Amino acid sequence: MKYAIIADIHANLEALNVVLEDARQQQVTHHACLGDVVGYNANPKECLDIIREMNMPCVMGNHDEYCSADLELEGFNPHAAEAVNWTRQQLSAEDRGWLRNLKYQRLAANFTMVHATLDAPKRWGYVFDKLAAAASFTYQNTPICFFGHTHVPVAFIRDSVVRGGTYSKFKIEPGRKYFVNVGSVGQSRDGVPKATYVVYDVDEGSVELRRLDYDMATTQAKIRAAGLPERLAERLTHGK
Repeated sequence: MKYAIIADIHANLEALNVVLEDARQQQVTHHACLGDVVGYNANPKECLDIIREMNMPCVMGNHDEYCSADLELEGFNPHAAEAVNWTRQQLSAEDRGWLRNLKYQRLAANFTMVHATLDAPKRWGYVFDKLAAAASFTYQNTPICFFGHTHVPVAFIRDSVVRGGTYSKFKIEPGRKYFVNVGSVGQSRDGVPKATYVVYDVDEGSVELRRLDYDMATTQAKIRAAGLPERLAERLTHGK
């Protein structure tokens, strides 16, 4: 059994299609989505339709929450807020209802899924360091939990202490717990301007980070054609 674990698609259709094709080539048998299907980029409806049609387990991200409800956007920077308001107009009432009904965390196979943190999944906290990861480990009841939100792939490991760092591929070892960020499909922020996701081989007990080129120019052209902030197109080039 192999899972493609994807997160932070952010309405980037070109990146999502490349990731799904690569997952097929990797002989993935299952998929799971860690939220933020929508927001920032110009194909929210199309990306949402794909996730829904594939019927994969999915948890709610903060952009999913705010794009599906008429909530105040004081916690968003101006570019993100503009994208949320635009996205709200692109989604049907059914689309918004589907997003609103997503859970904040859930189990799939032998792992946990969450968008942000396990200690306070509705507060959208960011896990960049060992201290923040330690708080989530307290609430983790499976050997591995996959998360997103920061768009930065990093793996935290707890045995006697909490350690963390970047990764490309590693094996799950008995007696340890893993809290793993799978990176972002649609808006990289770690300086590597590629579509990123993870293949989790349940039988082998391995986690592999995969980074892929996609038709970024088309994504950027769509952002500009939609009248979304130029910053959202530019940042894709730099992966930040």
